[in-house]
Amino acid sequence: MLSSIPSPSSGSFDLGPITLRAYGLMIALGVLAAVWLMAKRFEQRKIDPEHASAIAMWLVPAGLVGARAYHVATDWRRFQGNWGSALKIWEGGLGILGGLIFGVGAAILYCHRKDLDIKTVTDIVAPALPLAQLIGRWGNYFNQELFGKPTNLPWGLSIDPQKRPINYQGEDTFHPTFLYESLWNLLVIFVLLKIEKMKILPKGFMLVAYFLLYSIGRLWVEALRIDEATQLGGIRINIWIFGVVAISSISFMMIGVKRNSAFSKRKTNSNFKDDAKESLLD
Repeated sequence: MLSSIPSPSSGSFDLGPITLRAYGLMIALGVLAAVWLMAKRFEQRKIDPEHASAIAMWLVPAGLVGARAYHVATDWRRFQGNWGSALKIWEGGLGILGGLIFGVGAAILYCHRKDLDIKTVTDIVAPALPLAQLIGRWGNYFNQELFGKPTNLPWGLSIDPQKRPINYQGEDTFHPTFLYESLWNLLVIFVLLKIEKMKILPKGFMLVAYFLLYSIGRLWVEALRIDEATQLGGIRINIWIFGVVAISSISFMMIGVKRNSAFSKRKTNSNFKDDAKESLLD
């Protein structure tokens, strides 16, 4: 019977003379999965699926820069006196919100250059983002980082003593927040595809739905984490930020639902009038 989830003994793999960092490998696998899903969704809309890999070429580098910049900006005290370490992405430390802002911005620039409809493309990209995150989060598992509070649950994550915070040296197992967030992202993908199928949002609002759903999950996952982080009023800064993102997304979603409802009503009334005219002519 499972008593805990064991942590990997190493965060890298040796392939002959080449050393692969598991953290970077998980991010790369996440990107490949996201490109695959985007290509499928482009194809479904009769748009050249080659745009998926082209967008990734813009989105990924911009996303990495934004993610690292966000992490350094919100946790700057850790880099004081050693700013060179801010460039060591392979050691972990990517702020997903910064990555999303920079990455989506780069994707929008690509759409402008290629004369693609931005709303259509953001709808296509939206479910691919949590897919990339779902896989990429496992990089934290290999680095033994960003875990949660101590727990005795059977799925508690075993952490090596040298990786535990000083105040938790007496604890053995911790909440596997990487796993929680991965499973939450799986749920986000399912809900997004369901929303799309039900057509309850107007074109261009899938990305807003993603921000809302991800932020809700990130709030409770963030509340479990015990890694050192900048705080405002005794609360982790990411809880404040994702709270603002969630509230903003709800506002935009309400606008989207109302707009879609009004459009559907106008369309129904228009069809009713057309049917009435045809009846009179008959």
